Amino acid sequence: MYLIKDGLDFGPWVDAAAGSSIGAGPAPRRENQDNLLLIDGSGNAVYLSQQAPLRCRVDNWPAGHVRAAVLDGMGGHGHGREAAEAAVHGLLQLPACRDVATLASSLDALHTRLQTSFELPPLVVARPPGTTLTLLEIAPGQAPLLYHVGDSRLYEVIAGNEDADGTVHSLTVDHVPATVHAMHGRLNEAQWRLRVHGEHHPQISQAFILGNAIGDTQQLDKPLRALDAGNLPPFLAHLPDRRVLQVRSDALYLLASDGFWACADPLAAVGRWPGLCAGKTAVQALAAVFDDFLAQPPLGMHSDNLTMLALRFTPPPGSTA
Repeated sequence: MYLIKDGLDFGPWVDAAAGSSIGAGPAPRRENQDNLLLIDGSGNAVYLSQQAPLRCRVDNWPAGHVRAAVLDGMGGHGHGREAAEAAVHGLLQLPACRDVATLASSLDALHTRLQTSFELPPLVVARPPGTTLTLLEIAPGQAPLLYHVGDSRLYEVIAGNEDADGTVHSLTVDHVPATVHAMHGRLNEAQWRLRVHGEHHPQISQAFILGNAIGDTQQLDKPLRALDAGNLPPFLAHLPDRRVLQVRSDALYLLASDGFWACADPLAAVGRWPGLCAGKTAVQALAAVFDDFLAQPPLGMHSDNLTMLALRFTPPPGSTA
């Protein structure tokens, strides 16, 4: 397991840390196909290369700008680790973005370029590879920008107190068959929440590099399809994939791959996080979540890779956040 914090400086308004593990259980995965990226406010970056942390420096990175991303390579489609690594290398070359439109168009273009590159030798596979991508782009003095594709998640975790229990909410919508069914009116809110957050289903309907099967035909289409108020059901319309994220200074934000809730009772597994993270810095909270999961794997766990980034935001002087 790797916990990453040292050597990175996110400035006074962001506290961030990252961690990754090949997983746990009686039959752990042979390879960590997850990846992550942290670029700090000075252009210092860390990501996984050949399953181990590697550091580099990003040239011409604007002072105070932060990028954070979690990726889960799709091993079932072949070359999952390579797809996630290729996406990270593309993110390292992507200029800093300060608005949602620029971020979305830049990442959609990267998806297209990488998709083309994986169609050529020597990485020709029976089924094309892909990776999830859940990313926060944080310009100094601005609210974070979110870009999301796949079934990794961004969670908002708020610790409880003597008057109330803690809460944990997913701020992203999984790109999975249940969501497609909900988009076409075949599942209501209760049914969707049970399928997506109350059970474990490994299927995915859209991934970076791979493309999307969001359409009613379920056939793979090369472009990515943004989910937003125009196509999501009303109970999910407030969670578009590409948006400005409103954050709270009393919350911890966790970007995580789906190994953390690949078990018989996902709600119970995720529900432990407010207590584990209460009163902790980003790296302390991350260590607590990993230690708890690896020491006490949830019942019915499906062995998978584990990757998580933790972020806390402190509002600058004069902010109303």
